[in-house]
Amino acid sequence: MPAEALYGIFTKRALDNFMISGLRIDWEFIKTLAQIKKAAALANNELGLLDDELCEAIGRAADEVISGRHEGEFPLDVFQAGAGTPWNMNMNEVLANRANQILGAALGEYRPVHPNDHVNMAQSSNDVIPNAIRITALNLSDELMERLKGLVEALGEKASEFEDVRKSGRTHTQDAVPISLGREFRAYASAMANDAKRLEASRAELRCIFLGGTAVGTGINTHPDYSVRVLRHLRDLTGLDLNLAGDFVEKTQFESDFLGFMDALAVISVDLVKICNDLMLLSSGPRTGLGEISLPGVEPGSSIMPGKVNPSILECVNMVCFQVMGSRAAVENAAKFGTLDLNVYTPVIPSTCSTR
Repeated sequence: MPAEALYGIFTKRALDNFMISGLRIDWEFIKTLAQIKKAAALANNELGLLDDELCEAIGRAADEVISGRHEGEFPLDVFQAGAGTPWNMNMNEVLANRANQILGAALGEYRPVHPNDHVNMAQSSNDVIPNAIRITALNLSDELMERLKGLVEALGEKASEFEDVRKSGRTHTQDAVPISLGREFRAYASAMANDAKRLEASRAELRCIFLGGTAVGTGINTHPDYSVRVLRHLRDLTGLDLNLAGDFVEKTQFESDFLGFMDALAVISVDLVKICNDLMLLSSGPRTGLGEISLPGVEPGSSIMPGKVNPSILECVNMVCFQVMGSRAAVENAAKFGTLDLNVYTPVIPSTCSTR
């Protein structure tokens, strides 16, 4: 073990066993994990299970991580052991060691703060990791919701601008009846608006939290009031409108909510690909294709055809969408191959999102 490392032997073994891709999880996930640990410490303190001194030290250590410190102490690969136990233990070890430093104790001895007995009190990887993913997805998709609203507005503005531009409508790729370019753009705006509604509906499902379910959702090793109290503290720490799930056992076994979220992202991607392909076809040529619209030129299209301007932005958008659709397939497999009382494939779900 490195002498100054805040992580411990469990993290070191995970590093030795699972350095597969070189990709690390988005920092928002690490921040959320720290928020959950702080909320748990506060809840256990209120219940008389964790004394004031240890609670304060764990909270201070968690605040440091939440503020962006100690990034190098979270080096794990996104591909790892089932259920995300390495992520959970990595956080437990870092917070325990840092809390002991705050209290004037040595690294690695786990006295007076222990990773399992104190930082992980009333928790399991099986409820901590899925709930951290839920909150991370909510936070990371906030910007997407804003961008979707902006896209709807921009498409609406173009619809108004092009309302009087008459053109041929086409069905089966053949000339059909007249339509305005503005009316086509208004349809694009409507599609994106509907997609935003689907995404928001899927986000509502992710707000259902089941901390306190522990190993299989039954709440073993937790105080009867723990779930309500940890939820209250987590709402305060995250600023999110979180709720208790109705069935903790169901949430431990099934990843359906994550698949619903990915379905919404995949629909957005499919619709964007359709829009991009329409625009590429309408701008094709321009002399030997349809050439009905002109796209902004952002780069020369060829080293040997300097006058050629490719639809580079549209091509880029399509490739991003392909990646999202592929990630959706990964989440589907994770959801359906979970067996019995725990879905061990949970870690692959956040690995499909952005990494650092």
